[in-house]
Amino acid sequence: MTDHAVFATTRRVLLVVVVVIQLGLTLPVLVTHSREASWVAFVLLSSVLVAGFVAELPAVIALPGTALVLVASILATTALPHAASFGPADWAFGLVGWYVLLLLIERPKVAMAALAAHIAFSVAWFLHDGNGDLGTAGVVILSGTSLQIGVLVMTRVLVRDARLAAEAAAEHDAARTREELARQREQDLRTGFAGQLGAVLPLLADLADEVVSAADEPTRLRCSVAAVQLRRLFAENDEVPDPLLHELTACVDVAERRGVVVSLAVSGTATPVPTEVRRELVAPMAQALAAADGRAKVSLLRTADEVRVAVVADAPGVLPDGGSPALVTVETSVHSGLVRSEARWRTT
Repeated sequence: MTDHAVFATTRRVLLVVVVVIQLGLTLPVLVTHSREASWVAFVLLSSVLVAGFVAELPAVIALPGTALVLVASILATTALPHAASFGPADWAFGLVGWYVLLLLIERPKVAMAALAAHIAFSVAWFLHDGNGDLGTAGVVILSGTSLQIGVLVMTRVLVRDARLAAEAAAEHDAARTREELARQREQDLRTGFAGQLGAVLPLLADLADEVVSAADEPTRLRCSVAAVQLRRLFAENDEVPDPLLHELTACVDVAERRGVVVSLAVSGTATPVPTEVRRELVAPMAQALAAADGRAKVSLLRTADEVRVAVVADAPGVLPDGGSPALVTVETSVHSGLVRSEARWRTT
């Protein structure tokens, strides 16, 4: 239950309490002890009650309504017969307190201030009028206000519990969301690894069955390609500020371990690139580095409209087939022992 729901429910209950007291208990007393100012006070309170029925959110009438209620309290109190304060004829004392709660249940400090002002004026008039029973006055004040203050405190407790329950529910939902995201991420990782291993496993099987030999140049090229692809896959799942550059650097590192001298040039600021696009941007460069023998130059160019990954490498052998990319444009050429490859992705 939300704060709004707690206040709305409490206000409905208070509305019923006010109606019952005003029509069932107050009206007969008013008819018996009828004075013009008392009827004016009764009409003022009734107008606030009607506004409470009509308005879905009494906040719009809270402050002016409270002012009318306090004016009605003054009129009803000053219209009492001599020495009648806190007696049967004092119909407004308890009723005004319930009106204050009805209007200010969401504002406990203002409600307490309004109740204090109401009680202070009633006590001051009691002392001014004189000849009243102090014991009876004390009992009436204590019994009436303690119940009303108890309702105010109980409402605040309910609001606190509702907030704690909402926070606990939100934390539970957040934990479930994190768990689901972690599960999905793990599944994606497994799928990605399975896809990469799908190219490695046939190679391992061929080596194990001695279908191919590690001494053959095509086999060494296949091994080099597999190493670069796996290293890029590991880098893909790292949490870094610039994932694309991180994956390029990982591929460069594998080539350098093989003895290839690689230079990496980067231009432009980091641009968000989806994972699938990064894979297709890096793949041609990874293929070229896997086949490189000697030197290679890798370039990363990023503008507002385009991301380019280019490579020029010594590649005396034939490049392996990298497949047909769907998200980027790739241009590759091999001539005179050099391979030139460029992958472009339009950001817009």
